[in-house]
Amino acid sequence: MADGRTGLALVTGASRGIGAAVARALAPTHRLLLGGRDSDALERLAAELPDARPWPVDLTDDAALAEATSSLDQLDVLVHSAGVAGLGTVAESPAAVWRHNLEVNTVAVVELTRLLLPALRAARGHVVFLNSGQGLSARAGWGPYAASKFALRAYADVLRAEEEGRGLRVTTLYPGRTDTEMQEAVIAHEGGEYTPESYLRPESVAAAVHAAVTAGPDAHLTELTLRPRPR
Repeated sequence: MADGRTGLALVTGASRGIGAAVARALAPTHRLLLGGRDSDALERLAAELPDARPWPVDLTDDAALAEATSSLDQLDVLVHSAGVAGLGTVAESPAAVWRHNLEVNTVAVVELTRLLLPALRAARGHVVFLNSGQGLSARAGWGPYAASKFALRAYADVLRAEEEGRGLRVTTLYPGRTDTEMQEAVIAHEGGEYTPESYLRPESVAAAVHAAVTAGPDAHLTELTLRPRPR
């Protein structure tokens, strides 16, 4: 393309936090679909980016998701950034908490990817999963969330094994604690003091996504772990 943007990217969870930072990082090189449920926030972000439009879809609504993806016949990048963090001990967490974490963090991701596989295959595209350190090592009090992220890790590995031969690249990022509204709620749940400077910036996570997506055609960055540097 004459303006330098070479493909189409869909970023979920783009209304705030890491998702919004990823959209800003990809804007110089990609046309953007901004996924999320906060239409006003998506409109504001789209207004500041050169070639972006809101894509307001509830990812847990199968019918709405099927309709929203039906017109996409080629997609270069799919970044899964949307998610929830429902925490609690095993004794405190009823089935509804486990279901909600798995529904949003895993099942919705699986279904969106399935629906978009033909478009991704057509573009020999790239799928990026924003996982978590909890997807590598689970801690007490994080069971429902960690289970959903372990499942997401397994799904990404299977997708890579099945689709790499078709030219699809699949990257999983495992960011440590990041300065977002979700992180602030987590710290409040844990009873701690929120100190933003102790955490990764969303822009640092977005830079890692950009590095994976813009790697040369001979390169496939499969996994990357990010941790805040000690202050």
